[in-house]
Amino acid sequence: MSVVMTSAPTTPAAPASAAAPTTPAQPTSAAVASGRYRYLMLALITIVLALSTGDRATLSVAGPHMSKDLALDAVQMGWLFSSFAWAYVLSQVPAGWLVDKIGAKQAIGLGLVLWSLTTLLMSMVHWFAFAFIALLVLRFLLGAMESPVGPSSGRVIAAWFPSTERGVAGAIFNSAQYLSLVVFTPLMGWLDHRFGWQHIFSVMGALGLLLAWAWYRFYHAPAAHPRVTQAEIDYIEQGGALVHLGGKSAKGPTLAQLGQLFRSRMLVGIFLAQYCISAITWFFVSWFPSYLVSGRGFTILQAGFVAAVPAIFGFIGGVSTGFVSDALLRRTGSLTMARKLPITIGLLLSATMIACNYVDTDWVVIALMSLAFFGKGFGSLGWTVVADTAPATIVGSTGGVFNAVGNIAGIVTPIVIGYIVADTHSFNGALVYVGAHGLLAILSYWLIVGKIERVELSEKD
Repeated sequence: MSVVMTSAPTTPAAPASAAAPTTPAQPTSAAVASGRYRYLMLALITIVLALSTGDRATLSVAGPHMSKDLALDAVQMGWLFSSFAWAYVLSQVPAGWLVDKIGAKQAIGLGLVLWSLTTLLMSMVHWFAFAFIALLVLRFLLGAMESPVGPSSGRVIAAWFPSTERGVAGAIFNSAQYLSLVVFTPLMGWLDHRFGWQHIFSVMGALGLLLAWAWYRFYHAPAAHPRVTQAEIDYIEQGGALVHLGGKSAKGPTLAQLGQLFRSRMLVGIFLAQYCISAITWFFVSWFPSYLVSGRGFTILQAGFVAAVPAIFGFIGGVSTGFVSDALLRRTGSLTMARKLPITIGLLLSATMIACNYVDTDWVVIALMSLAFFGKGFGSLGWTVVADTAPATIVGSTGGVFNAVGNIAGIVTPIVIGYIVADTHSFNGALVYVGAHGLLAILSYWLIVGKIERVELSEKD
């Protein structure tokens, strides 16, 4: 069985199942005027990712006070941070299969309800005799319930956006993780300070149930949307959007099809790079507030607001990279250069966090972390690349594999940092460990990935 790589055509006439065009025709004014619904769908999945990121970060904000109340040490906290990722990784491929089978709307809606209920239960762990075990189980369940978000969102972007807008769409979606830290970290820090750490979980769980209602009410696939115009459908389909991906499939992808993903050197390189990028993400959503409190002497209230500053810069980097990437695509006609150059520049900047080990002034530390977080955001075009390269019939499953490999870093990184901090009583080694991952991701994109283009599955074994 072989994997066929296809170069993107330079005309916009490709059918929905074909490779995304590199330089599709410019939109007509009528298409642009009528084209608002794809951005509403993008807003919905961006809000879903922001909330899911906030829910997985609840433990990082609640951690300093909760660990004292429940007598949890650094190693136990490392395992608690990691337990989410164990389930998240193990569930990604099944979640991608589920998304391809029942569609993004049902998969995300069901996940939202279940993970919000799980978050609510975390507010009650202090009532259990074995609170550590209860938290391990609930964090594991949270990871499993959040697993459809990534595969569903990759499918939504591929279905709703032409290739020349996919960089911006993917970047805006990905920026939700930074927006989440900007919005939810100060909120959670205030809740902890004012009411206690338990209320972090109760408020976030309630917000999730409210969002589940909004998702079911307002999200629709392109072919099923009751108000989208035919002009917008024609425009996005001619530009390479896979408009028929939205609904249910008669059957999910086969194991043979999933196996073909690992026969593509390009996809393997993309998966490995995502692992490295996710290691940086997991430092910020797990240990960063503790670094500010234990390593830099901030109070938990101060840390909640200070942690939002680098996140703001990450958000700026995450959004701007999409505009830069799509502009490069229009100017050069090269999907490879349009995606690789922003990734390279951003991840080089992310490594500047290592310099925090050599400064003592708090504002300089925050400035360096802000630069590193900006770079991490600017280098995070992974979901755009998945939408560009995934086989058209299994976009959800490809996103699941991509997210699974990437979030293995969520298992490894919190535990490794926990042991580094426990053994050295310092975060210096942790910053070197995390910062080096950005450099490894760059090497993966340039030495392994090669040309970026859509993969076509072979029907032969």
